Amino acid sequence: MLEPRHVPVLLEEAMSYLNLRRGGTICDATLGLGGHSVEIAKRLGGQGTLICFDRDPEAMAQAEVRLEGLKAELGAEMPEMVYAPRAFSEAAGVIAKSSLDGLLADFGVSSLQLDDAHRGFSFRHEGPLDMRMDPRTGESAEQVVNQEDENVLADLIYEYGDERRSRRIARAIVRARPISTTADLARVISVAAPPMKGDKIHPATRTFQAIRIRVNDELGEIRSLLESAGSLLKPGGRLVLISFHSLEDRLVKDAFKAMKDAGSFEILTKKPVIAGDYELMRNVRSRSAKLRAAERLAPRVHVSAIRRAFGG
Repeated sequence: MLEPRHVPVLLEEAMSYLNLRRGGTICDATLGLGGHSVEIAKRLGGQGTLICFDRDPEAMAQAEVRLEGLKAELGAEMPEMVYAPRAFSEAAGVIAKSSLDGLLADFGVSSLQLDDAHRGFSFRHEGPLDMRMDPRTGESAEQVVNQEDENVLADLIYEYGDERRSRRIARAIVRARPISTTADLARVISVAAPPMKGDKIHPATRTFQAIRIRVNDELGEIRSLLESAGSLLKPGGRLVLISFHSLEDRLVKDAFKAMKDAGSFEILTKKPVIAGDYELMRNVRSRSAKLRAAERLAPRVHVSAIRRAFGG
């Protein structure tokens, strides 16, 4: 059983667009706590294969336990499980070309990461400034906050957080250094840029998002996945992507358009799919979720190649 706090976003919609068939090969590029993978596994059957990526070792460990529990329930109907404890940008080095019937990715930060104060993702829980999805490698948020140039900080807060008061916030951060906890950073931001009239979110929300995106190179990761997805999917294979803010969604939208223009994919969602009223009541995280899906088309065969095949 999944913990009650973990509710996979747009679950039925994702399953529908993946067009799952028994015996298929599916990649869950963002395993998280396994919510989507549990449903995929149930539908693939014993002849299927499910490949799971996650660079967060804690999430991977917890999801493996859950999926092993599902294996005890499904028995011979459990698909083959392949766990890849690494970033999904490395998918092309793990998955054979043209081998997938579907690829699902649920971008952004997980409930596990947000709810654990020691991971430093949220200003709602005081903890160390970390924010790394893989805490074993890379710069932490504390290093970025305390070492980055003021102008660079301002630019990343503006670009990745869509924060109009980015220069004021960056100046306040530099003056308050060293900053070592999420609560300290949130206080500095709140003083420098207090809530404006009609603003429904905490004043630190956009800055925390921006720093997290920088620390984890989230947009670069998405670009890498989008660049490799076409080569990993079989003709007829589905690409289903769930975004949570405009930067992610814009990358997906633009990539899908480029794929369509190249004749390699058909876009299945003219507009992004969003959560219905029932899901919105059950899961606050679904408010900002947008799902887009596309299907890989069979390669076009040039007329001259057909003629050569028949000796013409």
